[in-house]
Amino acid sequence: MEEEKIEFTPLEVVDKLEFDDTEFTDELGGKEENEPLNEKPHKQKNAVKAVYTNSPLVTYTKLSPCKNSPRNHAIDTITIHCMAGNMTVESCGALFSKYSRETSSNYGIGSDGRIALYVNESDRSWCTSNRANDHRAITIEVANDGGANTGWHVSDKAMASLINLVTDICQRNNIPELRWKADKNLIGQVDKQNMTAHRWFAAKACPGDYLYNSFGSIAEQVNKRVKGETTKPATEKNVEPFKPFLVSISIANLNIRKGPGSNFERTGKYTGKGIFTIEEVIDGKGSKTGWGKLKSGAGWICMDYAKKI
Repeated sequence: MEEEKIEFTPLEVVDKLEFDDTEFTDELGGKEENEPLNEKPHKQKNAVKAVYTNSPLVTYTKLSPCKNSPRNHAIDTITIHCMAGNMTVESCGALFSKYSRETSSNYGIGSDGRIALYVNESDRSWCTSNRANDHRAITIEVANDGGANTGWHVSDKAMASLINLVTDICQRNNIPELRWKADKNLIGQVDKQNMTAHRWFAAKACPGDYLYNSFGSIAEQVNKRVKGETTKPATEKNVEPFKPFLVSISIANLNIRKGPGSNFERTGKYTGKGIFTIEEVIDGKGSKTGWGKLKSGAGWICMDYAKKI
């Protein structure tokens, strides 16, 4: 079989990396551990002669050799990652161009909001440490303007571009809506949840708490656009921020958990009776009304037992 030829586009902005790329190894994605590099092509699953296109929102392209071509499953999942660093789309592309790094993503977004293409949508990126996930998912790396102590915060411009990109991906690939339950047990059950997180497949913090806790809001805003409830593209000004609110708790022994769901460990502490501020609410296992994140940072509580004031 003739070896596939890979063409690279030159860097458009940076000629030399201005960082030590080894510091990004632990958090940036990659292929599955012990996975053979020369995976045999598979017949497309759940797709009939699928025709793939790339997003017209891309402003920079540097195709990575770290991929499997073609993907073996129809696109039905979105996996958002964090770069664990404030990399430009050029510097991230330069990193992904190194075959020895064995890592890539379909898209990347810089803190300036620019969007890059690294692996065509027709191909599987090496991003989430799980080949089954990456064959069916579009993977997106997002730069961070804050460090680990901020939960790997992303800029408003990056968030707006992320919402626009995911909306475009859903529309072009006939994904009717994004579904997020924060439940690792629903991996692959796209009728219930079609967003996944890198931390579910490997011992990593990715995508960082800031993005992970924003998945519910991202899904909500993307769905409004996909369903035509709003035709305005997201901007850093009209991305809807979550508004904290007060709740009253009347029981003394309401458990505080480490994450949004009964599948997360208890912290060993209780709220006690009183008034508390909730700064994020997302769906999760074991609650009908969602899980609320306490502003104090103590953890998450079941909103079934809290009354909004």
